[in-house]
Amino acid sequence: MSLPTNLRFSEDHEWINPNGEVATVGITDFAQGELGDIVFVELPTEGDILAKEEIFGTVEAVKTVSDLFMPVSGEIIEVNEVLENTPELVNSDPYGAGWMIKIRMTDPSELDDLMDDEAYAAHIAGDH
Repeated sequence: MSLPTNLRFSEDHEWINPNGEVATVGITDFAQGELGDIVFVELPTEGDILAKEEIFGTVEAVKTVSDLFMPVSGEIIEVNEVLENTPELVNSDPYGAGWMIKIRMTDPSELDDLMDDEAYAAHIAGDH
């Protein structure tokens, strides 16, 4: 499995793509593979302000429901409304069309606590 090299990763299998003070967040290819066929995604409301590691939504697959955790603190500035009708995009394109939220980071230094692609690859290799 190849991982995008421009992203940071959390231990909870969220990815974040920072661009200035704004960042896009989703779940990793590994996470969607573990969940299986995703049938519903519940996301927060624009304007919500959440702390790092706070739950920002849930992903429902055929056999399980999984919480989504904020990789860094921030304000929700956009949600991927396309997922409301096509949650399977998280399975087919987790790093692209299956993104979940865009946030305005309140403490970009929290990115330093996250893993790069090599550290995340080692993390998921250790999960098995």
